[in-house]
Amino acid sequence: MIKWIYQNGIVLYLVNTFLLSIHLTFNFGYNIFLIIMVLYTILLLINPQQFKLVILHRAFHFLLILTGLNILYLIVFDNISNLESLKYLSARTIQFTIIPLSIFYNYEYYKDKFLTHLVFIIFGIVLLGIFLDPFLLSGRYDGIIWNPNALASFTVIAFGILLLKNKEKSNLDYILLIVFLIVSLATGSRGVLVGISLAYVFRYGFSFRNVLYAVLSIMIYLLLLNLNFDTSLNRIGSQSLFNDRTIQYYYAIETFLQKPISGWGLSKYSFLNMDLVPYHLLHSGAIISAHNAYLAIIVQYGLIFSSFLFYIIFSKGYEVLYYFRKPKVGYPVIYSYLIIYTLIASIYENLITGINEFHTILFWFSLAILSYSKSESLNAD
Repeated sequence: MIKWIYQNGIVLYLVNTFLLSIHLTFNFGYNIFLIIMVLYTILLLINPQQFKLVILHRAFHFLLILTGLNILYLIVFDNISNLESLKYLSARTIQFTIIPLSIFYNYEYYKDKFLTHLVFIIFGIVLLGIFLDPFLLSGRYDGIIWNPNALASFTVIAFGILLLKNKEKSNLDYILLIVFLIVSLATGSRGVLVGISLAYVFRYGFSFRNVLYAVLSIMIYLLLLNLNFDTSLNRIGSQSLFNDRTIQYYYAIETFLQKPISGWGLSKYSFLNMDLVPYHLLHSGAIISAHNAYLAIIVQYGLIFSSFLFYIIFSKGYEVLYYFRKPKVGYPVIYSYLIIYTLIASIYENLITGINEFHTILFWFSLAILSYSKSESLNAD
């Protein structure tokens, strides 16, 4: 039973993010999250040698270093008696424990079947949403998910996985790709255009087929702009990708400048100091968070510690992406796609810093499994 938990921890963790994204199952999902955190804490205490064997593997050193930086930051700049910061530290530490354990004890599964299973779970969520709410073009579509952007995150990632998984596609694969594409655009999330375009570049490069797709896409784009819909294409045509983000970036920078060295603390991820925001903007709902992971990190950690974090993230990213730069299909390119997509999407979304965010968890998992794959490949040579 314990080995099964080690092998499938990340699956449970990711599936639970779906529960947390649905209104009706949110409370259940939150309780499951607490159970996962407590369970892994107990396992860590009763069997530390097992954890030590995995965590000290050279492929996962970057996760161990990041955990150490979080602890050091708490001691130096944060407050060790701050309960919320301790909660964040504990959750992040367990997250960075679940990921390597799952990879170490179930590596073959995560190279192949895991990605297929993930696609079908997302497809099931989409189908249920369409059954309960079939009006895809009546506004920004969210199905059964609490937020259109969250649904877009699921469907775009599923689209990218399916497009990059195999050279040969079955009829079912094409049906799934079309469904994910339509639902993604129906969410009205402008970021889906980045994710979909990036997946095509990964799969086909700048080939004749890609040029043809680009021409067809422009034609569809121009057609939809003249229709009164609220799709991703309509929104980016009328508002641009960063239209409602720049003012949030401004207040994120102002928040950072208040504590540029020490940062605001571990508990203040995706934080803005709302005291800086004028009354009319505060109550209009236009200001929510930084909507930029990089700004969120420097607000949270300050200039010194965020510099170390950025160095670790980008150096590890470059290392694995360069090593697996040649494949066009299969699990290395899928996980590479997820890393690059996250780094780009972090310009306009709060990724990387969260605990229970689907896209963020996949980002850290992708870095870790490619790092482990590289290590295994070098050992085989």
